[in-house]
Amino acid sequence: MIVFDLACTAHGHVFEVWFGSSDDYESQRSRGLIACPVCGATEVHKAAMAPNVAAKGNQRNLPAPAVPAKGHAPLPMAGGEPGPAQIKAMMQALAKAQTEALKSSDYVGKGFADEARAIHLGESKQRAIHGEATPDQAQALISEGIEVAPLPFPVVRPESLN
Repeated sequence: MIVFDLACTAHGHVFEVWFGSSDDYESQRSRGLIACPVCGATEVHKAAMAPNVAAKGNQRNLPAPAVPAKGHAPLPMAGGEPGPAQIKAMMQALAKAQTEALKSSDYVGKGFADEARAIHLGESKQRAIHGEATPDQAQALISEGIEVAPLPFPVVRPESLN
């Protein structure tokens, strides 16, 4: 697993995302599958990241200052928009909620669109499912009145787990 700080190109909102590899990031970014959790923009780029270096035991651990993406204004710390600490807390809560939801959901892989349609038509057992669908497949489901939504965080395929 690898973690990147990403920023949306439109507003410079910085957020943290985990990927299986650098290639996974590039693949998902090129397909528009990564969205800013603040504004929903899908045009994102890697933001400047500070290395995670452990501090000496006898030093105070001060938070690093927020570094905006090149050419973008920093996120406000108070006021109308949440600051980086608030965004991080919201992202962690969202990740925890997704993890809990997936515990009671069946992974159906690349057959997601077919299984969602079968459940909608009453041809398959009613249950929560998650899997993989192309943007065209997802749009077709929505146009048929089948409610689907992308998961905010990548999901590791069950067969990839140790």
